[in-house]
Amino acid sequence: MFRLGGNSHARALRQLLALALASWFAVHLTAAQDKTVRFHVVALAEHGGIHKPFVDAAKAWLDKLSSENNFTVDYIEDTQQIDDAFLAQYNLFIQLNYPPYNWTDKAQTAFIKYIEQGRGGWIGFHHATLLGEFDGFQMWPWFHQFMGGIRFKNYIASFVTGAVAVEDSNHPVMKGVASPFVIENEEWYTYDTTPRPNVHVLASVDEKTYTPASDKKMGDHPVMWTNEHMKARNVYIFMGHRPEHFNNPSFTQIFTNAIFWAAGQQESREK
Repeated sequence: MFRLGGNSHARALRQLLALALASWFAVHLTAAQDKTVRFHVVALAEHGGIHKPFVDAAKAWLDKLSSENNFTVDYIEDTQQIDDAFLAQYNLFIQLNYPPYNWTDKAQTAFIKYIEQGRGGWIGFHHATLLGEFDGFQMWPWFHQFMGGIRFKNYIASFVTGAVAVEDSNHPVMKGVASPFVIENEEWYTYDTTPRPNVHVLASVDEKTYTPASDKKMGDHPVMWTNEHMKARNVYIFMGHRPEHFNNPSFTQIFTNAIFWAAGQQESREK
């Protein structure tokens, strides 16, 4: 019978041990990399009121997405903490239905630098375009320009369903989103003018598809856009009143795309 000599046997054992150790390190290194925090998000969430169900659904959805994709989300309900040092902790600022008023002066100054200097990304939802004089506050002129020079005019209080047309299918935020897609039961805002001349429109609602019909119309009615005059990656998404939107695959695809694009990251690991 052929037998390995002592040296050959020892050499074979060393090779097997080295291979086993290499495999172990590869597995554990991959696991460690998978657990590495990719980026940090802060969400300024409207507290209470009529948007609470949407905000609560958004928090649950964000917590799941962040856990699956190794990023963090912190929630705040007012602007008291916001300054340069606070924002420096975050790659992405989500304005989760918080309006563009009742911000401290310090928060406004820090946020303007964050956006204009591209210190992080921004996603704004729904209430973020409630621009005008509300609750005793004057309109924030800078935010007015950031949102394309619009002023809130009216809304469909009875809620209607509408078809949304994708205008830039090549933009990363719209990747994998069918056109048109349907948004059910929204209180579509109207503004005093279209933001189109001052922003890059990603999607608009077709007012002819309103069900039931409504006379509150703009004609040209963008509902998603990005202001390319700012260094920060930014996107405004009008849809954001009802928690049921998180059952809409088009809406969650848009939100997912927006997070990873605005944070300057690769796409979600969850498909």
